[in-house]
Amino acid sequence: NLSEKTKMGKTPPEVDTYIKDHRSEFEEDLFELLRIPSISVDSQYKEETARAADWVATQFDRLNFHTERIETSGHPIIFSQSPMVEGAPTALVYGHYDVQPPDPLDEWISPPFEPNVREGNVYARGATDDKGQMLTHFKSAEAWMKTKGSLPLNLIYLIEGEEEVGSENLEHFIEKFQDKLACD
Repeated sequence: NLSEKTKMGKTPPEVDTYIKDHRSEFEEDLFELLRIPSISVDSQYKEETARAADWVATQFDRLNFHTERIETSGHPIIFSQSPMVEGAPTALVYGHYDVQPPDPLDEWISPPFEPNVREGNVYARGATDDKGQMLTHFKSAEAWMKTKGSLPLNLIYLIEGEEEVGSENLEHFIEKFQDKLACD
């Protein structure tokens, strides 16, 4: 049962405390992902893009979520589902682990795949689009799982590696697996 406070959208204090206490670990995870040059448009980076997909899948595996790495004619799609909470709504979370090329390199103050913190902001290719944003969805679920033992809702994650090149294989995946993606 969820407390009235949680039902109204308030985060329990222990979840907030977990996030604060693990901030440096979360940042290290983000930096690790940002160091992977998952440039989907350039075939020279195919292995690195696949490595980013594996990194994402591992994050879900650590939470004991049901996780699948689905091969496509391009880059893998990661599908993951939290443990089922009976009677709770289901939310679908989308993200992508691929990035644009960092050109022109001479306009970067610091190397594009070596995270740099300046004035409280993280600078690296993908820091906000979309690796950083995507990671917040993993880490918030982790905080709930570690402090409460379960989530207050069911989560389905759909994470792709082709957003920066038009998501060609995503449409095929959605058509084929509509039942898997059913949500509220």
